[in-house]
Amino acid sequence: MINGIHLPVSPVQPASQLNNADSINTSYDAKDSFASVLKDSINKVNEEQNMSDNMTAKLVKGEDVDLHQVMIASQKASITLQAAMEVRNKVIEAYQETMRMQV
Repeated sequence: MINGIHLPVSPVQPASQLNNADSINTSYDAKDSFASVLKDSINKVNEEQNMSDNMTAKLVKGEDVDLHQVMIASQKASITLQAAMEVRNKVIEAYQETMRMQV
C-alpha cells in the first residue's frame, strides 16, 4: 500500500521455476546459425577447390582456358583452404584452452 492505494503485486518466483524456453530456443538458434555458417564456409572451400581442379584439367587437356585464370583459381583455392585451416586451428586452440580451465 502506497499513500493509501493498494497496488497489485505478483508473487516472485524462484529462478528454478522460471520458464527457460526462451533462452533454450535462443541457444538452439545460435547453434543452427553457427552450423549453417560453418557448412557454408566448408562448401565455399570445396567449390573453390573444384573450380581449380576443373580449370587445371581443361588446361591439361588443351582446351581453350587462359593460363592466368587457371593460376588465379588455383591461388583462390589455396588461400581459402589456408584460411579454413587457420580457423580450424583457432577453434581447436580455444577448445583446448577451455578444457584446461578449472571450475
